[in-house]
Parts: sequence; structure tokens; C-alpha cells
Amino acid sequence: MVLPGSNIVIGPFAGHSQIKQVEFVKSSARARDCPKDDLPEIAILGRSNVGKSSLINCLVRKKEVALTSKKPGKTQLINHFLVNKSWYIVDLPGYGFAKVSDAAKTDWSAFTKGYFLNRDTLVCVLLLIDASVPPQKIDLDCANWLGRNNVPLTFVFTKCDKMKAAKGKRPDENIKAFQQIIRENFK
Repeated sequence: MVLPGSNIVIGPFAGHSQIKQVEFVKSSARARDCPKDDLPEIAILGRSNVGKSSLINCLVRKKEVALTSKKPGKTQLINHFLVNKSWYIVDLPGYGFAKVSDAAKTDWSAFTKGYFLNRDTLVCVLLLIDASVPPQKIDLDCANWLGRNNVPLTFVFTKCDKMKAAKGKRPDENIKAFQQIIRENFK
């Protein structure tokens, strides 16, 4: 079945996917501190200010579930949101140009990687890519690391409605370029 108005195909075992309830459960500084109830998790990852929190708010159809900010680096912990009392959306700290100390960036990187390597309940990572700029090495490195560590991932392109004049290319061109690099360099 194809969802009306999209190119999303739903398999025969998919249940009703409407999000009816969402609640913030906890913020964790380490993977070992995350919820231990064995519910499936879908993690949201991407550069700072790529739109992770905005995507979460859009998916759950509520404006203030995940806090958004114009200032990079607002999310600094692993945040679990329980959806329909049956699975989690996990908001992870962004990587890249957050205005924090190098020690904080290193710590975020370590605990985020620890999360990916130690969560048996992790179903998939949605790796958000800013389509308003050409492919960025940091995004490709992140995808490469996830792939090498057998972490399932799906690319989600954000800011498709924006074009940064200084960057020169349209979002659809940037998406095609990113997809081509992925095809050429990764399985």
C-alpha cells in the first residue's frame, strides 16, 4: 500500500502508524542510563541545526515536544520520547558546528557512539542531511561510521525549501550529488 500523497510504501505487517500520544521520558548522559524497557527506538541524528527537533515536532504534530533553537548545540543529552506507549523517538545531540568547548564535543561524540553500539533496541537511525548546502564531509563521515558499525540508517533531507545563495546549488541538485557520492563510495 502506498500512503496517499507520498512515495512511502507500507509493508503488509505495518500497523496503524498514527501518532496519538507522545511524552518526554528522560534525558540521559550515557547509553547505560537510557530506558531499559526493551521498546524499539528510532534515533534522530544530524549536524547541529539541521532540523532534528523540528522533525520530531512535525512527526508528532506538536510544536514544543522537542525544544528547537536557532543556536547550534541546544540538545546536549540523549532524549527519549515515548510514542503511543509502544516505541521511542530518540533525539540525539548534533555534530558539527555547535558553539561548545572541544571537550564537550568529544564527550558528546563518545556517548553518542556508545548509544549506537550498546542499544539492542535501536531499530534505525534517521540521519538528517541539510539539502540547502552541497554534500558535507562530516555527514558522509557519519554515514560511513554508522555503516561500518552495521547501524541501520535512513537518509532524511531537510531544508529542501531553502537555497543558500552563497552555496550556489538548488536543494534537488545537492540531494542528487549526495546520493551519487553515497552510491559510489558506500555499500
